[in-house]
Amino acid sequence: RDTKERIYHKFIDIVEDEMGTPTSIKFKNEDKFNFAFDLVDELSRREPEKVAMLHISKDKVETPFTFTDMRKMSSQCANYFASLGIKKGDRVMLILKRHYQFWIAMLGLNKLGAIAIPAVDQLQEHDLEYRFQSAGVSAIVCTADSEVSNHIDAVQPKCPDLKIKMIVNGEKDGWRNFDEEYKRFSSHFERTEDSPCGNDTM
Repeated sequence: RDTKERIYHKFIDIVEDEMGTPTSIKFKNEDKFNFAFDLVDELSRREPEKVAMLHISKDKVETPFTFTDMRKMSSQCANYFASLGIKKGDRVMLILKRHYQFWIAMLGLNKLGAIAIPAVDQLQEHDLEYRFQSAGVSAIVCTADSEVSNHIDAVQPKCPDLKIKMIVNGEKDGWRNFDEEYKRFSSHFERTEDSPCGNDTM
């Protein structure tokens, strides 16, 4: 049997039969749980060099990211988003295909408490306009590896809430360069009493 102290012990109680088969699971401390802080950051402290993700690019280049990498990059991202005025409760759309930046942004939003809205890059202008207006999307992080950024530019005049546009894997007029800009920020992002957890919208 695994006798190691695991992160899930803080949040889950499991009852097993004599064969070690789980017979019931009860959740606890849900009101304090935040995936980025409690799982990713905690794993980075326990096993700093453990690989969290192996990204394989279109040209087959493999890039491993440790849990420490993910903790630091997501904290930089949270600080970056905060510097742009993105705050807890704001809606941020992510159109990032299978780029590794998806997880940097997602975990950064988890820490900040802004609400991530993942979307596919096949969306057309009417799809984007509907989503922006219905959800009150105020910021977007988008791939340059698609035509979707052109569709976003076309509908932005009809979507006054959309004020911040960031692009990855490329550059574009009127868009912030996510890849360059987030790296300028501190890799420390402190958890506070107001940090998202529990029933906060995510």
